Amino acid sequence: MATTTSLTPPDQHREPPPQLGGVLWWALCAAAALGLAVCSSLGPHRVWGAAAAFGYLAAALVAARGRSSRTAGTVALAGAVALPLLWLLAVDRAQLEVRVVARSAALLLAEGTPYLHRPWVPGDFNPYLPGMSVFGLPEALAGPGPLTDPRLWMGAAFLGALAPALPAGSRSAPLRWIAACPLVALPLAVGGVDLPVAGLMCLGLALAGRGRAGAAGLALGAAAALKWTAWPAIPVVLALMTASSRSGGRAAGGAVVRSDGREAGGAVVRSGGREAGCGAVRSGGREAGGAVVRSGGRQAGRAASRCGLVALLTAAVLVLPAALRDPGAFRAHVVDFPLGLTDAVSSAASPFPGHLLATHVPGGRTLALLLLGAGALLLALSLLVRPPATAADAAVRLALGLLLATAFMPASRFGYLVYPLVLVAWAAAREGPGQVLFRRVRESAPR
Repeated sequence: MATTTSLTPPDQHREPPPQLGGVLWWALCAAAALGLAVCSSLGPHRVWGAAAAFGYLAAALVAARGRSSRTAGTVALAGAVALPLLWLLAVDRAQLEVRVVARSAALLLAEGTPYLHRPWVPGDFNPYLPGMSVFGLPEALAGPGPLTDPRLWMGAAFLGALAPALPAGSRSAPLRWIAACPLVALPLAVGGVDLPVAGLMCLGLALAGRGRAGAAGLALGAAAALKWTAWPAIPVVLALMTASSRSGGRAAGGAVVRSDGREAGGAVVRSGGREAGCGAVRSGGREAGGAVVRSGGRQAGRAASRCGLVALLTAAVLVLPAALRDPGAFRAHVVDFPLGLTDAVSSAASPFPGHLLATHVPGGRTLALLLLGAGALLLALSLLVRPPATAADAAVRLALGLLLATAFMPASRFGYLVYPLVLVAWAAAREGPGQVLFRRVRESAPR
């Protein structure tokens, strides 16, 4: 008989995982950027595509000459992020979301709500939760300018949240690769509201994996106050923390696993430096014959509750004042418009299944919403049946759920793929090469 336990060694001085940074990778990135420059009807996207294609091709040449992946990544960052960002800032061009965020901050300061009372055209709508307005406050307070542009603050929030979520000894390589990836480099240059949400979700997962329930709740609550896409992260993190408490409170048959990941032979279990023989287990001064009782399990359960409560309170404090100021406008902007229930049609129209159903199939919008709900139900069931064992497992589970949501939303776009990309890349960086995810502990014969 055996039991399986996950090992989560500290995120300190871990060897960085291998990153995609060879000639083929940068050549593929260049092809994608060039394709966007040719096919896109958006001016900022065409500027980014031309500059990024040049930067990625230069990175491919650097890699072909045998230079390090760090050098190639730096060249790619310069061409795909720094160059187009500086040019777009100089000519005051940005994606529509940047102007929406700037306007929402001005409305928040003037009227107490970031939402127009009667929106008519798609550009009038602000589909983001009130917390997103914080990135427009510098421009609303100090006026337009390169240093007050909301995309700078959104990019800084993304990098500032993602960096501490990565392993302390190997942050630069994965951070450089993620930032240079086209799905991230594009919104860093033209403006993207999804980046700070993704960064805060990774930070919340990392803090939960380290047992810092309150701090994890703050990060998740801040993300949940920015956009609805952050809300699935809360039940995933709660499932992670609850599963940790259960694994700390059960033993399988006669096999015993110590909380630090090492096995205890025979019928002896060590807990807190104490020993219990003859099948008895001590935990916090208590004994249980034949079953493992750990006070740490209850503490972990309370930590999960504390994390959820802090997340909900943080989101409520940041969202409710503006929502209650004008409930009708709040619903029209952040519920009806994203779901395609308004007369104005969202510009989010990438050819994913949900959009194709809503556009070309009679009753397809309802069918797409049903599929979206079914995806959410499947994610919830997976959390109950097989909860994530580690923070990295939770990130992959969350990435899968958000990928399904992106596929079935009636109004969706390719930019939403940044969520699964960042979450999976973060999980890969956290795991590291050669890390043992699971260790099987075999029952020792009684002595």
